[in-house]
Amino acid sequence: MNPRLPPALLLPIALALLLAGCAAPPPPPKPTGLAEVMERPAERALLDGIRAYDDGQYAQAEPLLRKALADGLQSQRDRATAHKLLAFITCTSNRLADCQQQFRDARAADASFALSRSEAGHPVWGPVYKSLTP
Repeated sequence: MNPRLPPALLLPIALALLLAGCAAPPPPPKPTGLAEVMERPAERALLDGIRAYDDGQYAQAEPLLRKALADGLQSQRDRATAHKLLAFITCTSNRLADCQQQFRDARAADASFALSRSEAGHPVWGPVYKSLTP
């Protein structure tokens, strides 16, 4: 027993310590389902932008990808993907300053961002990307 603490305080302190030790950890976060993700405007715009890009509809893809970014994509990787596709679109339309900025923004969004070997070897955007690679 600590002679400095009054005995009347020992019981409340012991009880508080006991209760603190019994506290359960918070439950793990619920996994997010695709239906929930599709309810978010930014993620829906990203998916629509990717589809348009994959279909070669670059004039439709660009505003959708920009909307996804403006609406606040939650995932770093999603933001990097949107910037990457915008870089591809702007490079192929000879807007090289915007292309460079999109690659910079992709790296800023996700520090692990990198083009695949085939993407980096593309004759249009590959040299722009390589010029920005440290």
